[in-house]
Amino acid sequence: MRMPYFTSLSSAKSAEAIVSFRWLAWLGLVCIVLLSSACTTMGKVKQSTGNVIESISADAGEALTNISIKTGIGNNPDDPLEGYNRAIYSFNEGLDEVILKPAANSYKTVLPEFVQAGIGNFFANIGDIWTAVNNLLQGKFEESGTDLLRLALNTTFGLGGVIDVASREGLPKHLEDFGQTLGVWGVKPGPYFILPLFGPSTVRDALALPIDLWGDILFAQAKPVVRYTSSVVRVVDKRAAALEATNLLEEAALDKYVFTRDGHLQRRAAQVNPDAQ
Repeated sequence: MRMPYFTSLSSAKSAEAIVSFRWLAWLGLVCIVLLSSACTTMGKVKQSTGNVIESISADAGEALTNISIKTGIGNNPDDPLEGYNRAIYSFNEGLDEVILKPAANSYKTVLPEFVQAGIGNFFANIGDIWTAVNNLLQGKFEESGTDLLRLALNTTFGLGGVIDVASREGLPKHLEDFGQTLGVWGVKPGPYFILPLFGPSTVRDALALPIDLWGDILFAQAKPVVRYTSSVVRVVDKRAAALEATNLLEEAALDKYVFTRDGHLQRRAAQVNPDAQ
């Protein structure tokens, strides 16, 4: 004879499982509806937005080229504003040396590795939302569905994304932004362009940055205290994760600026056209 306690416990677990299943089923249905409706409008959005951004990018690239010709700065065709870029690069490096790097070292020293992993997983889980949107805009419907499934699994069973359950289940992690989406739509990257604080970019990616910030729910949708706190923690977490790589760069590269520029341009080209590599 089964004890009443165990019977009620089993019933409660069954009820929780049913609720979770229904929640995921509703999420899947919503995703299907969104995908189907997006397919009908994506072509128009792609054409109009792509044309506007490409026109702005072309005008900006032409302006930078004219400046390069008049000033004699920048012999690399991909980097006509090398003089300006090196100045901003030095500013960013100084800021990193004084503020970011010490903060990242303290972060890495004080926090246990599992806490750092949890923080990184949390922000990565939030990022899957915007990645799913960009994969959808690029016509990568399977990847977009995978991103949404990752979001559902990690949010539900991974304690709000702190634990990366989806990767353990074999669902790959994607990283997409609106700059990549514009590249897939045929917008050229334009000249290399370093942004203060944000670092290496191109004219196309710099124009896409405000849209990427808008698509970041923690930055654009949250209250100011959450927005700025989460931004600081995210930046420090990313800098801590890159400490070893930057230390190797400082030891190995003869010209850190050139190494960083060439690596960034190659990486972005591979992200936009992975089949061409």
